[in-house]
Amino acid sequence: MMRRQSAARLFLGAASVLARCVGSAGQGLDPAALLKPAVDSWPTYHGDYSGQRHSPLTQITPANVAQLTLAWAFQTGQSAQIKATPILVNGIVYISTPDHLWAIDARSARQIWQYRYPDNTGFHIGHRGVAVYKDSVYLTTPDAHLVALDARTGTVKWNVEIADAKKGYWSTNAPLLVRNHLLVGVAGDFDNLPGMLTSIDPETGKTQWIFYSTPPPGTPGATSGGATGGQMWMTGTYDPELDLVYVGTGNPTPVLNGDARPGDNPWTCSIVAIHPETGKLEWGFQATPHDTHDWDASEVPVLVDGTFDGVPRKMLMQASRNGYFFVLDRANGTSLRTFPFATVNWASGIDRAGRPIPNRDKEPARDGRLVAPNEGGGTNYRSPSFDPATGLFIVSAQDSYGIYFFKPEHGAYGWAGADYGVFGRGFLRAIDYRTGAIRWTHALGEGASPAGVLTTASGLVFSGDSSGNVLALRTSDGATLWHSSIGTVGNSPITYELDGRQYVVVAGGGVLFGFALPEGTPPS
Repeated sequence: MMRRQSAARLFLGAASVLARCVGSAGQGLDPAALLKPAVDSWPTYHGDYSGQRHSPLTQITPANVAQLTLAWAFQTGQSAQIKATPILVNGIVYISTPDHLWAIDARSARQIWQYRYPDNTGFHIGHRGVAVYKDSVYLTTPDAHLVALDARTGTVKWNVEIADAKKGYWSTNAPLLVRNHLLVGVAGDFDNLPGMLTSIDPETGKTQWIFYSTPPPGTPGATSGGATGGQMWMTGTYDPELDLVYVGTGNPTPVLNGDARPGDNPWTCSIVAIHPETGKLEWGFQATPHDTHDWDASEVPVLVDGTFDGVPRKMLMQASRNGYFFVLDRANGTSLRTFPFATVNWASGIDRAGRPIPNRDKEPARDGRLVAPNEGGGTNYRSPSFDPATGLFIVSAQDSYGIYFFKPEHGAYGWAGADYGVFGRGFLRAIDYRTGAIRWTHALGEGASPAGVLTTASGLVFSGDSSGNVLALRTSDGATLWHSSIGTVGNSPITYELDGRQYVVVAGGGVLFGFALPEGTPPS
């Protein structure tokens, strides 16, 4: 009899959890909630529109972070590494790999539903995450489609093509929702394709507009010098006051053969400001004019309001793959400051517009050129974080060298050369945006760590090293306060608070881990 009662209680408890989760999902997400997300959510790729990946939560502190313990773990059962940022809405975490999406309970990791995309073609390089709008969840796919799913059940509402996969496009992008515009980027720079950012109606799946960073063939008045590429494969940021979306663009193609595309090749390797209603360009800033080293400027454009040289500014900051850190006025794109944050030897100086000046002696050549950074860059797709209290921009960086070759027999188009990484070591670097000084450096090991960065208002930095550890550091000086071996950390940690308990969620390999303080831990 007692066993029956225990089983009944267990069943009812599980049913209660499921009902709570499904009921919460039914409430949907109001797009207005993205303007100031609640602490019990992480509703978009960066957590909010700014891209700062900074949380106001303070329950976990430098004094008690060493007590963090595993609260739950979710096994995807997939060999694919989790690179996606978990999205949390109404108590449900959505986590994705290239062709899978799971909805799990944010308190226990209990699976609510799973979706598998049936088409296994396309490029399975990884996946960044999903977007949520009202009662729908949106997943991009390896064959450059966008799938809308019912957030309550995981059933498909519609499936539309973003770009033609037969031409070489694919998508790993986490869509950015701005009002009733779902902004979706693609990748595909192996095939000399125009760079595309598409706005899609989240209700119907219809295309609203397309912004091209490089024009389609035959476009009148094109200024790209014959370059294609400039793909927008990372999620942008948004300023509601200026009503501008900011996106980083990828490298030009043909990739290493600069002679085939004369000039600066705008808007490749650039930061662009776009009007979300129309897709029209407001301004562009080119981080690498006439790139010949495959240094995308797709890295996150982080938005910060603060003082610069004693003047209040609406700023945009980017640690770019080419090894330079840029501070711009985001209203008009003018440069405020440019300086290196990693080892660089490819530029001969900085021009009046704040752009590095390429050194012709570092162009790919038949006998090779030793260039810093290597193809992987001074940083890459992994997200940085900005801590407003200290003014520190914290980024997963790499000091590296590569040898760049150019061999004309490879052809005028396509990959007209090769790059071999010679040396690389990874670091977390804390940059003072006001001066360019590196306030502290924390070694991460051989090669670049694929982990992004999260900061909290209690003075903590969460990230991962190159040895399979998730780390908690002190923001002020980079000292290690806690670590746990969970496997390769390939995504960016998030944090949220539910029922008075703060969680830190991060992936190791194909497992999603939720950490928290032991229940009943007194405030520090």
